[in-house]
Amino acid sequence: MTTTAAPGYRAGHTLPLRVEAVRQFKRRRTLVMGAVLAALPFVLIAAFAIGGGPDGRGNDRITLMDTATASGANFAATCLFVSAGFLLVVPVALFCGDTVASEASWSSLRYLLAAPVPRARLLWSKLAVALAFSAAAMVLLPLVALAAGTVAYGWGPLELPTGGSLAAADTVPRLALAVAFVFVSQLVTAGLAFWLSTRTDAPLGAVGGAVGLTIIGNVLDAVTALGSWRDFLPAHWQFAWADALQPHLEWGGMLKGAAVSVTYALVLFALAFRGFARKDIVS
Repeated sequence: MTTTAAPGYRAGHTLPLRVEAVRQFKRRRTLVMGAVLAALPFVLIAAFAIGGGPDGRGNDRITLMDTATASGANFAATCLFVSAGFLLVVPVALFCGDTVASEASWSSLRYLLAAPVPRARLLWSKLAVALAFSAAAMVLLPLVALAAGTVAYGWGPLELPTGGSLAAADTVPRLALAVAFVFVSQLVTAGLAFWLSTRTDAPLGAVGGAVGLTIIGNVLDAVTALGSWRDFLPAHWQFAWADALQPHLEWGGMLKGAAVSVTYALVLFALAFRGFARKDIVS
């Protein structure tokens, strides 16, 4: 038995990325998350103004937080430091974990597939848009922080806690490299959330599961008894982006961290596509 597609039907043209992007952008959770990320730098500026700014005097070890008000670049790096461990995990888990599960919870998933949108095409469109929004979230926070920090503290070199500084002309490319690594390191969370999103009809379950498993990874990384096994945990390399903010750029940690994250992410994305292709869609 042979089947003939309807005249003009092109499987690759169904659910265009532009349409999916507009649908996701208009979601309330997208706007709320964007507002939260954009507001964080101003909250920190207000906190420094009220508290008199960070003060590392009397400490044997100066941290990035202690240099936050040295320049706009320092402030942007500080915002990245305080948010990379958890806050930036949330938008990635939200955008990637809510995308398929929300359609199932609204009972609209089967109607999308009956449109007909091929399952692989549907997942690809949703994954591409979810990763694009996740990348936008990674860029939004440091970009607003750099602009707000420059207005509040002036433009200048990036003062390093270990001593020395980065020339002002080098700070933006180095910060961009740091943000790019943070995004790559979050691909594991994206993979977890997306895979769970194809396995459940509860968006909060997919989002919460991805965040919870990421936290478990952070806890395991703190167990020094694991020794070299921690090198296989994505959480072990999550702050390797700090190597991009050194006088001499260090690639070792970032390359290892990126390799671990991409490997886990590819496996999880493959599981999501494989499982969804065989799944009975009843909602």
